[in-house]
Amino acid sequence: MSILLLGVSHRSAPVSVLEQLSIDESDRNKIIERVLQSPLVTEAMVLSTCNRVEVYAVVEAFHGGLAVIGQVLSDYSGMSMADLTKYIYVRYSEAAVEHLFAVASGLDSAVVGEQQVLGQVRRAYTAAEANRAVGRVLHELAQRALSVGKRVHFETSIDSAGVSVVSVALGMADRKVGGLTGKTAVVVGAGSMGALSATHLIRAGVDHILVLNRSLARGQRLVRKIRDEGVRAQALTLDRMPDALAEADIVISCTGAVSPVVSLADVHHALAAAQRHETGRPLLICDLGMPRDVDPAVAGLPGVWVVDVERIQHEPAAHAAAADVDAARHIVAAELAAYLAGQRMAEATPTVTALRQRAADVVEAELLRLENRLPGLESAQREEVARTVRRVVDKLLHAPTVRIKQLASAPGGDSYAEALRELFELDQTAIDSVAAVGAGELPVVSTRFDTGTQQPGE
Repeated sequence: MSILLLGVSHRSAPVSVLEQLSIDESDRNKIIERVLQSPLVTEAMVLSTCNRVEVYAVVEAFHGGLAVIGQVLSDYSGMSMADLTKYIYVRYSEAAVEHLFAVASGLDSAVVGEQQVLGQVRRAYTAAEANRAVGRVLHELAQRALSVGKRVHFETSIDSAGVSVVSVALGMADRKVGGLTGKTAVVVGAGSMGALSATHLIRAGVDHILVLNRSLARGQRLVRKIRDEGVRAQALTLDRMPDALAEADIVISCTGAVSPVVSLADVHHALAAAQRHETGRPLLICDLGMPRDVDPAVAGLPGVWVVDVERIQHEPAAHAAAADVDAARHIVAAELAAYLAGQRMAEATPTVTALRQRAADVVEAELLRLENRLPGLESAQREEVARTVRRVVDKLLHAPTVRIKQLASAPGGDSYAEALRELFELDQTAIDSVAAVGAGELPVVSTRFDTGTQQPGE
């Protein structure tokens, strides 16, 4: 079994295609369930952010697994397989592992080096685990990817500027109006991305923040945190959108809704109510949702300036320094080599265990035969003979079994385990049985990381 990745991202598809494929939390579970209905797929995880949709799966066969996942995404998005094929990328085995390591490190993000994607990978793993879609392969892969991402952020300065989609968008807005100090801001969505937006707005010096959210209680929780920072804030429900926009100088929308929450009519009302045409006061809108939170027609209105995810990708601030990117890639390469070596060594372990069990069975059979032939041996003598025989067998097996594991960790090392099976006539059924027992339970590993926050926002 090998790891197969099928994905679409900002690097392979326009925003319109990403919108069609955008997957919310409930649909993510449905996709996992559908993929696992095929006997060709044994584990599955869906990573969906504002810039990518990726399905990682453990498959029995490459082409069969690819057909299954492709059809599920085609059915979900309403795109034909022919159209979908224009935008997807496929990674298999080692290439799939390398890609996830790069994604978790922020190397494949629209804002290179941002940390939000780490939290998104963690949530993708947690959702798959809750859906009983994770076995040993994806468990070890996801945990290692999170570890690699944390190492990259700790050992390099790839995120030294604290860049994120929010910070880049606000930097663009700040330059557009010559500073946000004293301005009024509207944050649409009180989730973790909304909280991040509020933090950046406070740092930018805004005077007043209106938080709009479907749940007023959740909006009020965010408002209390804003007020604790000494900034005026008010929580409103989404039906107050037109009035809130009329007060706003800048709007940040990041709800993750499946359809726009800021309509053309809302913005028309805001422009008229604030008499912006007469005053020349611009309205800045940062649409960080995927699918888009803001009706695309809004961007064509006079006096309105819209920043979206696609625009952010081309902003120089979204790109980390070349030296930091290079250092991060070296870490990813080293971690990939170590991971693959560990996997190859682990694959040889059942063979080594089966050999030792075979040797133990032979020893026990010979000791029983000795006892039948020499029933008069005293107990102490029998025990000494048994210890001697076991010691001899252990010493004979020690060097070759240790060496097999070392050799197996190198590329092509599986041939050594195969040679061991042939030389000692080990039963493949016994080896598979050992492997199944070893994979029976997942180790308890914490999935809590103090990184990354929410979706959307890679």
